Amino acid sequence: MKTNYQQRISKKSLTVTAFALFSLFFGAGNLVLPPLLGFKSGDLWWLVTLGFCVSGVLIPILGIIAHSKIQGTLFDFAKKVSPTFSVIYCYLIYAIAIALPSPRTASVTHEMAIQPFWGSSSLLTSLVYFMLVFVFAINRTKVLDALGKLLTPGILIILLIMISTAVFTLDFDFIPSQMNQPFSSGILEGYQTFDAIGAVVVGAVIIISINLKEKAASFEEKKRLIGSAGLWAGIGLFLVYGGLILTGALFGDSFDTDISRTALLRGVSAKTLGQTANLLLSVLVSLACFTTAVGIVTGTSDFIKGRFKDSLLAYRITAFLGCLLGVLVGQFDVGYIITVAVPSLMFIYPITIVLILLNVVPKKWSSPKVFKQVVWTTILFSVPDFLASIGFGELISPYVDWIPFSEHQLGWVLPALIAFVVLNLIYGKQPTPS
Repeated sequence: MKTNYQQRISKKSLTVTAFALFSLFFGAGNLVLPPLLGFKSGDLWWLVTLGFCVSGVLIPILGIIAHSKIQGTLFDFAKKVSPTFSVIYCYLIYAIAIALPSPRTASVTHEMAIQPFWGSSSLLTSLVYFMLVFVFAINRTKVLDALGKLLTPGILIILLIMISTAVFTLDFDFIPSQMNQPFSSGILEGYQTFDAIGAVVVGAVIIISINLKEKAASFEEKKRLIGSAGLWAGIGLFLVYGGLILTGALFGDSFDTDISRTALLRGVSAKTLGQTANLLLSVLVSLACFTTAVGIVTGTSDFIKGRFKDSLLAYRITAFLGCLLGVLVGQFDVGYIITVAVPSLMFIYPITIVLILLNVVPKKWSSPKVFKQVVWTTILFSVPDFLASIGFGELISPYVDWIPFSEHQLGWVLPALIAFVVLNLIYGKQPTPS
């Protein structure tokens, strides 16, 4: 028989936590990715959906589960490799976050809500946008937190109406796929959500919140709560992402083949919702982008502040430089920023995925020796994919074609798995430090 506390955990806390996790990963910038993926995948939209949700849903949720086991910070995710490696990894993660997804929010805002209605320059949009981001980052306020809680439900309701309209009014006649490798293309496009990085960076915030709100719960109860909430959040993300990919596929013959991501989202929204709802979606997406940018700049500044003995000056300098970088990068279009992000993601994402998985598996399978050598194996076999992404594909091809899945830019997967199995066979019987 359940106690009153267990009943409260299963109903109220589960709902709140699941929605918080969903909101964490359901970033406004991510909305522009699935429709174009479906648009290009055509009749193979379902295969692309599976790939996209592996890296855009499954891995991030596993990252939250890993956080529930660690009960620590981003530094704790990689410290088993070495403290020095962990510090470098943290710097890389925050540098990528402030240099790419943060400016991308300004670019999405410009293309969704500014350019179509006012025609102003991207530079002006970026300047005003990041001036406001800096003001909010320096003067911390709960206004954005409250606003964020309203934005996600609003966007979600509009998207569900858009998806339902497309699914129930259009014929399921798909054009042939433009993709040669739909499943791996979906996985690699899922990298662009940055959700695995989001899981390791801000997942700890969710854990801290649960610890504060559920003080009476045991470790196992909290772990079970997080696992159940993660499952429901994952189902929600899968349905939304899958619905957006399917919607894009249903409009495969309705737009020019070279249409941009934001233009496709606007076009589909206008055809299914009408111009008024399309405008509302643009405004909501822009506000959600803004809260994301403030969160990234604030989080990065907090990290640097901590590294410099809680220096307020370090915080302000980091916030200023982050906003300046946002202005410079944010004036480029979304497609260009996504393209520029590919090399960094081809390097950092495999490491992040492996760190998440190693922190999820039982401790007896993730001793420090296994941890260290599997991560270094992943880094070694990620280098060819990184080099290929910056234009050296043909040069290195003769040397890496023998690596399984290298043609899919996933050459690190099998070597990391083999290293994990072999190292556990070697070290499996040795006692694992607590």
